[in-house]
Amino acid sequence: MSENTHTIPCETDNLIPHLVCDRCSEAIEFYKKAFGAEEMHRLPAPDGQRVMHAALRIGNGFLFLADDFPEYCGGKSQSPTSLKGTPVTLHRYVNNCDEAIKRAQEAGATVIMPAMDMFWGDRYGVVVDPFGHKWSLATHLKDLTPEQMQAGMRDACQAADAAPSK
Repeated sequence: MSENTHTIPCETDNLIPHLVCDRCSEAIEFYKKAFGAEEMHRLPAPDGQRVMHAALRIGNGFLFLADDFPEYCGGKSQSPTSLKGTPVTLHRYVNNCDEAIKRAQEAGATVIMPAMDMFWGDRYGVVVDPFGHKWSLATHLKDLTPEQMQAGMRDACQAADAAPSK
């Protein structure tokens, strides 16, 4: 390693989600349109059809992407599409949750939880992108104490339990 090489590349000292996407090139374009992502780097795979690695900047953070490469993963696909879902949600604070959800929906995301004011003090909603990744978008509305959040959670859970099942 040369003396000018940094062990942590510039501006990448935060947690960086690394997503596997079917049709990574399309995902890159979606994230640009839906979330204002800026493409920093793209490394095409040797087959010339897929993306081996891409780096996007969204706000102050990075997102890494790659196409699905089952041939390098014991023959197993790793994308949410092939796995029939994901337990992971990417969370992002934005200035206007409702506008951010609308922008994502107009770009092709599916709203699975419309924006609403939540007991913890955020306006919050969830979308699933066309590649199977879940994104929660929130705008912080008010600071609450842990006791206020606990009471709000209790009230919200009681209301949910009392609501008729669909």
